[in-house]
Amino acid sequence: MKMMFIGAAHEVTGSCTYMEACGKKFLVDFGMEQGEDLFESVQIPVSPAHIDFVLLTHAHIDHSGMLPLLYAGGFTGEIHSTKATAHLCNVMLRDSAPIQEFEAEWRNRKAKRRGDDEYTPLYTMDDAIGASELFVPHDYETPFEVSEGINVFFRDAGHLLGSSSIVITLTENNETRTIVFSGDIGNINQPLIRDPQYIDYADYAVMESTYGNRIHIRPKNYVTALKDVLQTTFDRGGSVIIPSFAVGRTQEILYFIRQIKDDNLIKGHDGFPVYVDSPLANEATDIFINNRESCYDEEALSYVRRGINPLSFDGLVRTVSSDDSREINNDTRPKVIISASGMCEAGRIKHHLKHNLWKPENTILFVGYQASNTLGRSLVDGARRVKLFGETINVAAEIKQLPGISGHADMNGLIEWAKAVKGVKMYFINHGEAVSADSFAQKLRDELGAKAYAPYSGAEIDLITGEITVDALPMPIEKKVNTANNNIYYNDLLMASDRLYQLIKSSSGRANADMRKLAEKINSFTNLHSVSLTGGEPLLEAEFLTEFLQKINKKIYLETNGTLYENLKKVINFTDIIAMDIKLPSATRTEEMFEIHKKFIEIAKEKETFLKIVFNEKITDFETEETINLAKKYNLLLVLQPMMEGENLKLSNNVINKIYYNFVEKYPNTRLIQQVHKFLNVR
Repeated sequence: MKMMFIGAAHEVTGSCTYMEACGKKFLVDFGMEQGEDLFESVQIPVSPAHIDFVLLTHAHIDHSGMLPLLYAGGFTGEIHSTKATAHLCNVMLRDSAPIQEFEAEWRNRKAKRRGDDEYTPLYTMDDAIGASELFVPHDYETPFEVSEGINVFFRDAGHLLGSSSIVITLTENNETRTIVFSGDIGNINQPLIRDPQYIDYADYAVMESTYGNRIHIRPKNYVTALKDVLQTTFDRGGSVIIPSFAVGRTQEILYFIRQIKDDNLIKGHDGFPVYVDSPLANEATDIFINNRESCYDEEALSYVRRGINPLSFDGLVRTVSSDDSREINNDTRPKVIISASGMCEAGRIKHHLKHNLWKPENTILFVGYQASNTLGRSLVDGARRVKLFGETINVAAEIKQLPGISGHADMNGLIEWAKAVKGVKMYFINHGEAVSADSFAQKLRDELGAKAYAPYSGAEIDLITGEITVDALPMPIEKKVNTANNNIYYNDLLMASDRLYQLIKSSSGRANADMRKLAEKINSFTNLHSVSLTGGEPLLEAEFLTEFLQKINKKIYLETNGTLYENLKKVINFTDIIAMDIKLPSATRTEEMFEIHKKFIEIAKEKETFLKIVFNEKITDFETEETINLAKKYNLLLVLQPMMEGENLKLSNNVINKIYYNFVEKYPNTRLIQQVHKFLNVR
């Protein structure tokens, strides 16, 4: 029995796990990567034609979106899922195929002009239809035998209509192992669907960790929170644009708006229109209605039993055609526009953002998770300009997030789910950004005393012995510099310089002391940008200026020289994180390294700072406990990672983990932790 992690390993999307047991080869999920791809994923170790079957947790594209590609590669086996998941995938995969074909057509127009090779779409509509025909639907809580020795049942995960945790029992050579795949674990008290149902036993648990290091801020009442956003925006003459996942989140928002309208909570804007501008969302809404008896919670069913459709109301307009979509922005009334995709990466929402982002009276309301390097994440993080269809759009609209509206359990919800599973020999943590997966694995160790492992793609597990047979290393993807974005931030820099010039001009007549202080600050800042730390090159290049404007720091590679420490002090004054890979001359003695280290500590005392120090020389007698004590004393995360060999290297990694998690406990919700992981890849 073997398990191999393929996708969503230290990443949020692209879920895929490969398994071999009882003479069969099968997958649990085969999803598409969305947003920023930080790490390389290994390939499935066999051809699609040799995969016997697939078990699918739910219909979201990051779990199901590559099934048409599997079919295109020769897969002809069965895809097992719940009934609602099969129905949703039938429309979602057909919706995804034209996107792949359109992208190929767009790329080929450019390739033809450049004389490049033709680009082949990831898959076609025929592939999506072919994959959809392989689904075998099942009821919740109904065990079935996929093959001799492989028994499965689905339990409601409470994340999405039809979502499931999958319990797999494998029996081979008189050895039996039970593995549960959590799928995406739902948030409690979600509208429409039931809360997640717990699993009582498993030998191994593969768990998601999307919110493994975060706690949801729950409003006292979701309906009231949404009502407040609508009322405030409508009163200033604006519209509320909601980027929403077509399946799940759209239906929840409709459910809330139904309650708002039923109770007449919006004053002065009776009958306000609500547009659902997504053909997929409209089809998915029909599937929600048709699966109400098997998936709705008691509150939603109470509407149904009274003959009321909880997802429909007066003023709801479900658009289908492109012409209807374009007409929405000609409606000048205060209104709600709900459109896909939820992360603003594709779909009609991008057109609505182009028409509405620059208007200060509007509100862009995010109601779901925004993955790294997506347009949605950029807006949430405070971008003031974005590119849409090749045009730079000013962000003047109010950007808001509805707190607590998440289809994923938060850290506490994940812990409760994990506690319920008895007999677990090891938890495998996936489907989360690196910081989230690693933090949650440590949380399981600390709170449950459990064995927990957050694998990278390519890691392999022997399910009989529980041994990690391949402990895969991360394979970071080298980032390409986005010159378009750099140009945007360069424009920001020019605007900042104009403001500085106006400030200087307006200083005439001010007190001499004030003007002297201002001049000193400007000169100090200018001197910093001209400091040369390496080979005479400027410290802050154009790329670093971009990150500097966003309060993010890049790695700084230093050569020891006479001005190193003075320059370093200046850098720390302007930054939150310093990453130092110290490249010392090979002749430097160990004693000199210790002296350098002490000076770094003295500098770091001045400010809560992350220091990652890597020496090129081997050190075998460093006082590791001293490092830990200093980190605790000065509230800083100080990692000394000398280049060692053998046991000394393992000891160094253990020390790093101790220091890191001491820092996480003190500052669990700071963006500092996210930045540390993003730029330094601390494990």
